[in-house]
Amino acid sequence: MSDSLLQIENAPRPAHVRKPPWLKVRISSSPAFHDTRRLMRRLGLNTVCEEAACPNISECWAQKHATVMILGAICTRACAFCNVATGTPLAVDRDEPAHLAEAVGELGLRHVVVTSVDRDDLEDGGAGHFAACIRELRTHAPQTTIEVLTPDFRRKHGAIETVTDARPDVYNHNLETVPSLYRRVRPGASYRHSLALLRRVRERDPAIFTKSGIMLGLGEERGEVLALMDDLRASEVDFLTIGQYLRPTQQHIEVARYVEPAEFDDFAAEAQSRGFLLVSSSPLTRSSYHAEADFARLREARQAAAAG
Repeated sequence: MSDSLLQIENAPRPAHVRKPPWLKVRISSSPAFHDTRRLMRRLGLNTVCEEAACPNISECWAQKHATVMILGAICTRACAFCNVATGTPLAVDRDEPAHLAEAVGELGLRHVVVTSVDRDDLEDGGAGHFAACIRELRTHAPQTTIEVLTPDFRRKHGAIETVTDARPDVYNHNLETVPSLYRRVRPGASYRHSLALLRRVRERDPAIFTKSGIMLGLGEERGEVLALMDDLRASEVDFLTIGQYLRPTQQHIEVARYVEPAEFDDFAAEAQSRGFLLVSSSPLTRSSYHAEADFARLREARQAAAAG
């Protein structure tokens, strides 16, 4: 183990840090919120909104926006930041693509985000199921644009190509944090592999927008975040999201600090100066937050860049 990793492993844990006022959110009880929840239950669909304890669930579900999490609700990994349950997953639900398309139709979504748990138990990591969902959506919701947020498909030969060849409009894969924190925050993952995944998507189909996201407040240094931005741009990633890490339970990795909104603005300016087509950076930013509006902005930015 390197000296830097030893320092991270042995570093004293920070005392409890009180959540600042800019992270307080309202809980919705609107009819649309409950309608969205009932629909997900009726169709047997999981959402990352619930499983990952997203702070924006009230706002999004009140607008009938939900991020569907396919391939079950049990993950084969145990990342230190994530609230999704870890264990032995159930069998893949072959009816899930049809149920997903039905939900998208009933919600009237113009843009849908589809994510999943890690399925290291499957030969292709679940890539074929992602592709089946994309095909079903293209058939039954042809006007809906599709964004996928996939796991890393590490050691799953051909998986990245399987999803890319199904041609989602946006391919998102989150780096989550800087490489020095991977051992503690993202065990089982590889920073370099995740960068290579994003680069491979761009090489395979340049028409697909690529996207990645990170969390702040885990103990990263400013210079590390800027270097990560440079790495993403070297892989020609179009869109970067930056949000505040929020600790789901006492069993998860602690918050090192709550980052001021002005610092998020500063990172947004740094990212924009590096040539990302779009940057979303705020304490409550999440991968699929305002995804429909962001997709429209992405297309406009690409058209403007092409025009000169």
